Amino acid sequence: MLDFTGQTIIVTGAAGNLGAAIADTLARLGASLALADMREEPLQQLAARIAGDPLVIAGADVRTRDGATRIVQDCREQFGRVDGLANTVGTFKTTNVIDGAAEDWAFLMELNALSALRLSEAVLPDMVAQGYGRIVHVAAGAGAKSFGGAGVYAASKAAVMRITEAISEENKANGVNANCIMPGTIDTPQNRASMPNADFSTWVQTSQIAPVVAFLLSREAGAVTGASLPITGRQ
Repeated sequence: MLDFTGQTIIVTGAAGNLGAAIADTLARLGASLALADMREEPLQQLAARIAGDPLVIAGADVRTRDGATRIVQDCREQFGRVDGLANTVGTFKTTNVIDGAAEDWAFLMELNALSALRLSEAVLPDMVAQGYGRIVHVAAGAGAKSFGGAGVYAASKAAVMRITEAISEENKANGVNANCIMPGTIDTPQNRASMPNADFSTWVQTSQIAPVVAFLLSREAGAVTGASLPITGRQ
């Protein structure tokens, strides 16, 4: 069993379905957690129900340097170090090119890709200084091959993958590993509501994704860096 005792992990997007599952898994494995999300109430509710005494950081806009830096500074002040980042910030939107997909470019690129870049930029100095760190971002299968309506979304997730690969290459000598996961359709209430006729049994569960992220954040994953790992259930 993985043991995160003595390690501090930042989980961003922690109030979301996947972020909360990752936070719960890491807390049960002994990690000290800094939970970040724009929404304070669900973040406080999560902190109250998981193990340990997590730090709650609400309202930091991770699309900005100041927002990302604030999360890292608050974590460092509380725990003294930052060992890992599990970044689940992002959203999904589809628009056909003929219908104005270009209008989604700034929104999706900033929320999905720029957030990953800003957070990585913020955590890397601490990780490099201590000679150890783990970074996990959430990409998507569409980042490797798009589908109709998903051109801009797919481009934003491809950017996450390329950013992650660059971080990995830039920090191999620094003890810092960077990877991303590529989930298929995740079984969430929101996805069920938006796709009521889908076969939910083929979707991947947050409880199946969280242990994979935990492994990538662990010391045991020292040989894994620069990877984009599909987690697709039975799709």
